[in-house]
Amino acid sequence: MRIAEIFYSIQGEGRLTSVPSAFIRTSGCNLRCAWCDSGYTSWEPEGDSLTVAEILDRVSAYPTRHVVVTGGEPLIAPAIEELCAGLRERSFHITLETAATVFKPVACDLASLSPKLANSTPRVRDGGRFVLKHDEMRLHIDVIQAFMDHYDHQLKFVLDRPEDMDEVHSILRRLRGVDVSKVLLMPQGVTREELGERAPWLVEACKNHGFRYCPRLHIELFGNVRGT
Repeated sequence: MRIAEIFYSIQGEGRLTSVPSAFIRTSGCNLRCAWCDSGYTSWEPEGDSLTVAEILDRVSAYPTRHVVVTGGEPLIAPAIEELCAGLRERSFHITLETAATVFKPVACDLASLSPKLANSTPRVRDGGRFVLKHDEMRLHIDVIQAFMDHYDHQLKFVLDRPEDMDEVHSILRRLRGVDVSKVLLMPQGVTREELGERAPWLVEACKNHGFRYCPRLHIELFGNVRGT
């Protein structure tokens, strides 16, 4: 598997925010989000080729039972089923972070689903050459539903402006069995200033609809730095 990085930090997003966790970041993505904060796994993928055994040995060296499998898009990575099965065999709690464009029945304790809104479409970057492909791939209601039906999950939406709430509600209306306590709204931004600018109206949206506000604790603590 091509792995961009393996590191030990605290979970910065979602229901397990602040939990010390080992992170396995696969390289390669089927989307090209305009505001991607890990371009080294999508726009310009990089990383080393590791066996599943090597990955398992590295994460097992960290003093935690929580592992986050992220990307890029981990579900398009070769041997992802073998990797997650190996983590389960070693009794790790597995969080899988995915854009929910591909479904595979992998071992997983928490599916962190992040469907991409229209604000992710790269209309300017690289001359807009990825716009059509990105828009075709970014939202698959049937895949999101499959994860919701089979796993403990959270639905995490990245919002750039208040108008994005209309699309969030549109997506939720197309899904069955939505638990609003599992819907998380996260501000788009890779600096403390950007997050702070969007937080006030996003908090109000959470209060109005019963959703959860999702901070980006790692940005607040460390900035937009790899390995955190």
